[in-house]
Amino acid sequence: MANIKSQMKRIKTNEKARQRNKAVKSEIKTAIRRTREAVAAGDAEKATTAARAAGRKLDKAVSKGVIHANQAANRKSAIAKKAAAL
Repeated sequence: MANIKSQMKRIKTNEKARQRNKAVKSEIKTAIRRTREAVAAGDAEKATTAARAAGRKLDKAVSKGVIHANQAANRKSAIAKKAAAL
């Protein structure tokens, strides 16, 4: 553990950010998994609503700085393509 007061604060804030980022990434993975499962089941309506929800979560993660904008765009494109294929 650091002795410098500002470094102790940074350690605390970094830990909070790490946990928040981990939670957001987990939510994104779950949303994408739900979309893939709906596509695999052949349910077009469920797949489109799940894809829309996943897209919202990806956009929010970008705005919060959790993931890069290009990564979100690639993921949104992939799930949209799968959902549209039904």
